[in-house]
Amino acid sequence: MWATAVGVARVRALETERENALFRDPLAQAFAAAGGLWPSPPPLPDPDDEAARRRRKAVSFSIVIRTKFLDDLVRQAAASGIRQVVLLGAGMDSRAFRMDWPEGTRLFEVDTAAPLDFKATVLRRERAVARCERIAVAVDLREDWPGALTDAGHDPAAPTVWIAEGLLIYLPQDAVELLLARISAQSAPGSRMGLTLGSPGVIERFGADAAPGSAASLWVSEMPDDPGAWLAGHGWDAECHTLRERAAAYGRPVGTPPQREERPGGLVSAVRR
Repeated sequence: MWATAVGVARVRALETERENALFRDPLAQAFAAAGGLWPSPPPLPDPDDEAARRRRKAVSFSIVIRTKFLDDLVRQAAASGIRQVVLLGAGMDSRAFRMDWPEGTRLFEVDTAAPLDFKATVLRRERAVARCERIAVAVDLREDWPGALTDAGHDPAAPTVWIAEGLLIYLPQDAVELLLARISAQSAPGSRMGLTLGSPGVIERFGADAAPGSAASLWVSEMPDDPGAWLAGHGWDAECHTLRERAAAYGRPVGTPPQREERPGGLVSAVRR
């Protein structure tokens, strides 16, 4: 599944080339190229497959908006004094390298060994230098990742900002609940969390006829009916947003009307009580 992270890097590389980019990710092009996904526009799709073109465009758009949303969340957390950052399922995330961090920040990238090794190869080739203390933690999220994180130097007694970007949609509901319970157990009061959740109906719209092995074919989890109440039950005060709402706030309004009711919850920021 980690090859999907290279696809996300390709989207970020294309956004970086825009004059009015919502963020700049100089390493994204290197990740995309090393993974065989050059960040130039893809070949024109079959003109009869308009639906596939629209789906691909929608997924790319969502990646751009969620990246901006979580960038802002992390900056706000750092400004509040939090100096621990944990990226769960980090993939090709380059926030350690592309964002400015306060002195003393420790950023943990948690993922399996394969993507972290691939990433390390590209980082060495690019001679990339992190702007904070970056610690890679190679562990499967189905295993004892809290123990591995603590062994790597994470302090559960100090506030943490947690990012689970494009992750929960790939996990069955019981695994989502376990992940959130573990995050909560490792979070001191005042910790922050940023989540992206699959909107209602997204699996039906994107996954039903997805190509085998594609990202959408692996989606299994959508957001609960009331994400705020769900997170409150785990001890978090949450603010929930729709992609459409955030896109408009960033000056990238969605040009098409919603196909169905859009409930807030696709993009979530939360604070640990």
